[in-house]
Amino acid sequence: MVQDLLNLLIKPLVVSTLVAFLSTPVIIKLASKLKIIDDPKGKNHPKIIHSKPIPRGGGIPILLAVTTTLLIFVPIDKHIIAILVGALVVTIMGFLDDRFDLSPYIRLALGFIAALIPISAGIGISFISNPLGGTLIFSSFLVSSIFSILWIVFLMNILNMGAKGVDGQLSGVVVIAAFTIAALSLFYSADITQWPVIILAVVTAGSFLGFLFWHKYPQKIMPGYGGATLAGYLLGIASILSTTKVGTLMVVLGVPLIDTGYTILRRIMSGKSPVWGDAGHLHHRLLDAGLSKRQVAQVYWSTTAILGILALNLNSQYKFYTMIGVGLSLGGLILWLAYRSK
Repeated sequence: MVQDLLNLLIKPLVVSTLVAFLSTPVIIKLASKLKIIDDPKGKNHPKIIHSKPIPRGGGIPILLAVTTTLLIFVPIDKHIIAILVGALVVTIMGFLDDRFDLSPYIRLALGFIAALIPISAGIGISFISNPLGGTLIFSSFLVSSIFSILWIVFLMNILNMGAKGVDGQLSGVVVIAAFTIAALSLFYSADITQWPVIILAVVTAGSFLGFLFWHKYPQKIMPGYGGATLAGYLLGIASILSTTKVGTLMVVLGVPLIDTGYTILRRIMSGKSPVWGDAGHLHHRLLDAGLSKRQVAQVYWSTTAILGILALNLNSQYKFYTMIGVGLSLGGLILWLAYRSK
């Protein structure tokens, strides 16, 4: 049993890591022909922190790694097909944004379409644990579907807005989050229906691990909108399938989640659109405070790892309290850094 489980995990992890690692430099070389180079010259956007042209398009090799590995190691059914079709929509959307800089509202609409595909195939949240006690059961397929779609789109935007600011930041966070979901699913490994969920989580981790080699400081390629939203899409589906552990992923991704929440609130209070980027995210504040890009990424990685360990050992109630604590602590840090920079 143990040997079978190790083979179940190691082979998909190795394959997905290698496919992403080997295919990413191909996209880097093709970036000029594909016109997905992010050149900061001539741009005056405050969120830009790189000083030289860097290829975008990170979602393409990640999709290739995920698709190849799942087709090899997971029995193909309507759910897997729907997951991959939705991932393809996300990646195409990301490519179009990398090339044409789409409106955030168009990206949001396409994100809902992508999330709708796996949900329409029957993947959905049937219940969530009430952190104050009890379980909330979605007896209606419509209510379950709406909640599931909102959850996936929510994660897609959280990771895009709050987890991809500096070199390697997004990739490391996603690897840790995906491994956390895989570890959570292992608790149910005696049930063979959980094994494809473990493989999906491990494949997600491996794909971003292979990409991390090229994305870490100094980055040779950026994940772009496609890479970030693909991460949220895959993690969202994996969390739904792994016995609906929505709360676990919310704790693991506590830093980008809270940072994005504060950012949206700050923009709204300032009379600005919540979807247009600025230089007020936590990673911007940390850079202004004197940390290097490598150090900022390490802060995100280490914090995500700590929260991941906590999430695996807490019940719903304590996860809720942990999120409150993270929110208050992170909010205080953001306010202090903002005051310090004045």
